[in-house]
Formats: sequence, C-alpha cells, structure tokens
Amino acid sequence: MNILYLLAFTAGAAIALQATMNAQLGVLLKNSMLGTSIAFLVAFIFTVSAMFSNSNQFPNIIDIKAVPTYLWFTGGMLSAFGVGVFYYLIPKIGVGSMMSFALAGQILFAMLISHFGWFNFPEKPINFEKLVGAALLIISVLLINSESGYAH
Repeated sequence: MNILYLLAFTAGAAIALQATMNAQLGVLLKNSMLGTSIAFLVAFIFTVSAMFSNSNQFPNIIDIKAVPTYLWFTGGMLSAFGVGVFYYLIPKIGVGSMMSFALAGQILFAMLISHFGWFNFPEKPINFEKLVGAALLIISVLLINSESGYAH
C-alpha cells in the first residue's frame, strides 16, 4: 500500500477521534460552539507553531495579493460550519452515523469538484465505475445506519 494512502487513512481516523472528543467537550461545556471554538483555537496555535518551526519560505506580497478574496474567508467559514455541525450532531445521532453521512457527502461532492476541475484542480471525469462506486457508497451508508432508522 502506498504510504500516502496509509497517511490519508490515518488522517481520517484522526478526524473521527477528534470529532468525537471535541463533541464530548461541547456536551460537557453545554455549548457545542464553545467546544468548536476551543478546538479551532488549539488547532490555530498548533498549526502556527508547526508553520514557524517547519517553514523556511513564506509568500511575498505579490503572492498574497494574487489570492482571490473569497479564498481568505470562505474555507474558514465552511470549516467552522462543518466542524460545528459535526460537534452538534455526534451526541445526537452517534459518531458512526455522523461520520458515514459526512464521508458520503465529502466523497460525492469531491467527485463533482474533480469532474468539473473546480479551483484549477485536475479534471477527473465521472465515469461508469465511479457512478457504481457512488451508488455502492450510498447503499453502504444506508446499511450502516439501518438500525438507526435512517434507511427506512
């Protein structure tokens, strides 16, 4: 197995674990958005520390000015929305259900992004095999959640 695939799998496992832990933080604090804010604050401190300790080159002013305005804000807003919803829903529907629905949403939307080559990423057209995979993914999510009543 390619080490990058193993790293991607490990990142997915870390997301499931951190989402569960941070959702519990929100439950204990009786405020899922407070749990989300604390998670983002700690993540900010960690990533800035890692950036300064591991980076030897930073963008110049021309590179900074070339970044479209929407990229400065939209990704962060979507992250806050997505993570906040994770932490809100995990205690209500369970981590397995949340992760299965979220993963399906991520994969299906990623297929659209790749199909159309949005954000200047390589185009990877949706073909028959990918459609079959998407259908199986949807069936899998329904089966995973069948005991919860979501498949009815």
